[in-house]
Amino acid sequence: MEPNFAEITPELQKFARQSIQSYNIDPELYTRYDVKRGLRDLNGKGVLVGLTEISEVNATKIVDGKSVPADGNLYYRGYNVKDLVKGIEPESHFGYEECSYLLLFGKLPTRDELKEFCAQLSDYRTLPTSFVRDIIMKAPSPDMMNALARSVLTLYAYDEKANDITPANVLRQCLQLISLFPLLSVYGYIAYRHYHDGESLYIHKPLPELSTAETILYTLRPDGKYSALEAKLLDIALILHMEHGGGNNSTFTTHLVSSSGTDTYSVIAASLGSLKGPKHGGANIKVVQMFEAMKSEIKDWTDEEEVGNYLRALLHKEAFDKAGLIYGMGHAVYSLSDPRATIFRSFVEKLSIEKGYEKEFALYSLVERLAPQIISAERKIYKGVSPNVDFYSGFVYSMLDLPLELYTPIFAIARIAGWSAHRMEEICCGGKIMRPAYMSIASHQEYIPMDQRS
Repeated sequence: MEPNFAEITPELQKFARQSIQSYNIDPELYTRYDVKRGLRDLNGKGVLVGLTEISEVNATKIVDGKSVPADGNLYYRGYNVKDLVKGIEPESHFGYEECSYLLLFGKLPTRDELKEFCAQLSDYRTLPTSFVRDIIMKAPSPDMMNALARSVLTLYAYDEKANDITPANVLRQCLQLISLFPLLSVYGYIAYRHYHDGESLYIHKPLPELSTAETILYTLRPDGKYSALEAKLLDIALILHMEHGGGNNSTFTTHLVSSSGTDTYSVIAASLGSLKGPKHGGANIKVVQMFEAMKSEIKDWTDEEEVGNYLRALLHKEAFDKAGLIYGMGHAVYSLSDPRATIFRSFVEKLSIEKGYEKEFALYSLVERLAPQIISAERKIYKGVSPNVDFYSGFVYSMLDLPLELYTPIFAIARIAGWSAHRMEEICCGGKIMRPAYMSIASHQEYIPMDQRS
């Protein structure tokens, strides 16, 4: 009989109690020593630890010499994302590839440059021989982010220049990962669904002419079919999630691990581990689950009083997961508005009409209006609160019939472009290994011989 390494034995319980008792830092000490917990000030402003040219997150303006909250803006290489999306929308091409070029090379591509870039991504969108059979299908994981990270680490073994961190080679590796993330994510899900749930197994080979958004929908759906609006909205979602400043947890991880001089695959696997966390990339799943609970418990979705009472119950830890949170509301940086949510909203409404989700959209709109008022009345907040991008992204994915298991991997499919740009920036402009300070508050001890220990 093989040992069950996942079992929590009585002996392990004892060790755990001893371990837990050894970690006991008085919260007051963080204030006394002015420790920036979470690398943030009390008002949520991040501690400055680096410089970047890749993107800017802006949520304030200067009035009478003072910084005050303002509607949020997000810039990619100095271009407002609102303008990028607006400029891409009327065109026949998709925008994720264009914005990836912008992040990586610092300029908007010409038509010929974009065509050449997309052709390069298409050429790289091929997995090594037997990779799907030997790696993805041999040990399907119930968690798609872990499966994705495992695939990324395994690709190291297929790369003859895996440890070469010269800019040209790192760029090559990044472009390959940008191309392969949709396949690694979707194939991982299909393999798990087949072996765990007994569903039909199908592996669609990618079509060279398809964009990243189209590739996701084509390889995921059994018949490979999707509407133009579905593909367009998923493309917008990828653009809005692909980059968000150097200070977010997973992108900071990219800089941190890159600064050690390690290989690209190890860096991106670490960033995936960060993004997997429910406080980061998994937030939109919570939004969808919260709304499902809300729809089942609220009789009239249009009744402002009933909806408002449910939102108060959420804050009072009386509803859904009893965490005291209204998921999708608030952001570490944005206060009056999250520009990504603002951009998303009009597209979401169009898709809700096409897919027959008008009533659900009306409920989302009502919560969007009521929640900030209720949160402000119930709790002391240091800045404004508004819907963040997760508020609508989960709703979009549900309308696209995307499984919950792929919500965070789709975030990763988008963010790999931003991680790649930041890795290139660290490789080209870094130099020092990052090493922030921790203050020890443990008292010094005299060594005790074993026979004298109690």
